[in-house]
Amino acid sequence: MNDMSPESYVTADGRTIGNVVMDMRDITLKFGGVTAIKDISFDIREGEIRAIIGPNGAGKSSMLNVISGFYTPQIGEIWYRGKKRPPMKPYQVARQGIARTFQNIALFEGMTVLDNVMTGRLTHMNASVISQALWWGKAQAEEIENREKVEKVIDFLEIQNIRKTPVGRLPYGLKKRVELARALAADPQILLLDEPMAGMNVEEKEDMSRFILDVNDEFGTTIVLIEHDMGVVMDLSDRVVVMDYGKKIGDGAPDDVRNNQAVIDAYLGVSH
Repeated sequence: MNDMSPESYVTADGRTIGNVVMDMRDITLKFGGVTAIKDISFDIREGEIRAIIGPNGAGKSSMLNVISGFYTPQIGEIWYRGKKRPPMKPYQVARQGIARTFQNIALFEGMTVLDNVMTGRLTHMNASVISQALWWGKAQAEEIENREKVEKVIDFLEIQNIRKTPVGRLPYGLKKRVELARALAADPQILLLDEPMAGMNVEEKEDMSRFILDVNDEFGTTIVLIEHDMGVVMDLSDRVVVMDYGKKIGDGAPDDVRNNQAVIDAYLGVSH
């Protein structure tokens, strides 16, 4: 969608979401002779839940890595809040207010839940190394402020009773929730979730779905979601992008995507 997009967009269920916050324009990403993403364009709107779906190997995680700065596309442009974004490192993207979780859990297993979530605040810490080491002045004030924010996230995600537990001792579903907490601790404007419910049982998926909706509703956080559970995707998402072999084959409201014949043939199948 171009810069002349209307300021708001009404979803199929009557929810109003904001103007375009990120615009992916003609993105192509290659690894040697392999094209992971081919000429894909789509936008992300303020306050929406935007899903990216497709078969394994479709290029979904590669697209998330482009958004978060882990990969730099050879062709195409990323526009963020009306400005063309230059090539950036992941930490620079994080400082712009974009946080993410990973398909494979990337936590510090020997550290407590609290300490893991605190690492999400690193981009907000500006005190000098000396004052941090001495826990003095600005560093002390920062520590207190950041810990307050982290405790609020821990309360929000209902993990108070495990805050002092080493992450390595936790079951898989709780580790996923801790990873979400760490991403939320960064106060992201855009939250990228790479298969947040992979490997979860039904009850864990219901809990995670509730938290994702609450994050979007209560914090107003824009969410970009990769997920294979189509029931979850159709229930949570405002709009859905469908990828197949690195190409975009569908884009629209969940019902539009569900009834798109190209999407049915490539991914959903007759059972859906």
